[in-house]
Amino acid sequence: MKREQWKSQFGFLLAAVGSAIGLGNIWRFSYMAYSNGGGAFLIPYVIALLTAGVSLLILEFAIGHERIGSAPLAYAKIRHNWEWLGWWAVIFVMFGIELYYVVIIAWCLNFFLLSFDLGWGSDPNNFFFKEFLVLSDGPADIGQIRTPILASLIAVWALNWIIVYRGIRKGIEIANKIFMPLLFVLTAILVFWALSLDGAIDGIKAYLTPDFSKLQEPKVWIDAYSQIFFTLSLGFGIMIAYASYLPAKTNITKNAILTAVINSGYSLFAGFAVFSVLGFMASSQGKPISEVVTKSIGLAFVAYPQAVSIMPGGNLFGAIFFLSLVIAGISSSISIIEAFTSAAVDKFAIDRKKLVSGVCALGFLGSIIFTTQAGLFWLDIADHFLTHYGLVVVGIAECVLVGWFFNLDVLRKHVNKISSIHLGTWWNFLIKIFIPLVLGIILVGDLYSELKEPYEGYSWAALISIGIDWVLLTFIAAIVIAMRPWRTDYHKSGGRSED
Repeated sequence: MKREQWKSQFGFLLAAVGSAIGLGNIWRFSYMAYSNGGGAFLIPYVIALLTAGVSLLILEFAIGHERIGSAPLAYAKIRHNWEWLGWWAVIFVMFGIELYYVVIIAWCLNFFLLSFDLGWGSDPNNFFFKEFLVLSDGPADIGQIRTPILASLIAVWALNWIIVYRGIRKGIEIANKIFMPLLFVLTAILVFWALSLDGAIDGIKAYLTPDFSKLQEPKVWIDAYSQIFFTLSLGFGIMIAYASYLPAKTNITKNAILTAVINSGYSLFAGFAVFSVLGFMASSQGKPISEVVTKSIGLAFVAYPQAVSIMPGGNLFGAIFFLSLVIAGISSSISIIEAFTSAAVDKFAIDRKKLVSGVCALGFLGSIIFTTQAGLFWLDIADHFLTHYGLVVVGIAECVLVGWFFNLDVLRKHVNKISSIHLGTWWNFLIKIFIPLVLGIILVGDLYSELKEPYEGYSWAALISIGIDWVLLTFIAAIVIAMRPWRTDYHKSGGRSED
């Protein structure tokens, strides 16, 4: 069975950028910069981008391209008994992160429709938590399924299914060639519109005014490395799968640098829209920025609707904002489905279209728990454990496997042979020692915080039954699948360097 390929390297680049740019680029980066020294945060952020982000991205592109396979196949070709690592990554991302990620996209779709007549009313905070989510008393109080969210969820899963079902060239590549330029245009409209609002300049000052004293705090540096790691879809198995569809002659380092720079540049650019609106809101209400600024979900579904309700032409601005979130979300969610699909096809030779249909159906059913009245609690706990422990452990293990149990020079020479920007032995040092050390510090810091006090005040019963068990169950599933016999011969072949 011949492996499908991207029609063009530009199509691959847009798909990689589409995977990397997600909801967090719009609502996470700007708040993190604001709270970590404004413009001064760009110093650790750029250092993290160069030392960890680009280096790890090159590694994942190189693994997928040189070993010619999805994450489980590529790892199996590197060292047979490490196949489980690839399966764990694609399983907990597909049947963990994806399940709640699509629900947030569904919220964005709901709010896109609500924008036209400002359907959240005069109190967006009350509307979001009490009327839209109808939030229950805690994770154990599941409550009812919220029908409006379920309806949007069906639409989001249907769109994901249609795109991935059509394959790499006719589905994912074409979708990203439409989505990415559209997202950039919509974001530019938001930025320039927001900059014209009264008080916008105050918001920009709050966003970018440097506080260099913050650079003395270890937390700021840890946050910079954490943000880089999460924002580039590293540890997801996505970039390995995407790179496996590239032709033999491919400029790996150039593509990695472009992907990383476009992703980070987009985050910085989108922040101008976010903080211009917050500045406008603070000015309108006669409050300091610190009283209106909020992060993640609160920013998108409470602060922005409040601002939209009082700005001229706000309904159109709101529609563009939530449409941007939907597009950014879909381009990431399709990449997660593809990473798992690629792995299952590689090992079991399953018919791709039947597999995509089955995976999307299962994914939809798994997502329903997050549409209930306890959905936000489940989402918060699952996201914390899967990203802070699952992804970070995969990142460390990936560096250990390739750096210490494989001849890293094989990958470095392969990359240098086909790339315009060559890697030196410094890259070996970053992969083998520096990046695992940084990720290890992040992991230990999270564990320390966890043991000091339960995450967000949840009960240990909720944290264990939802968060820890989810991580452990996906790990067990990875071990079981890795032990199943291969139905293809792909794992018996080596990499391009051995051909």
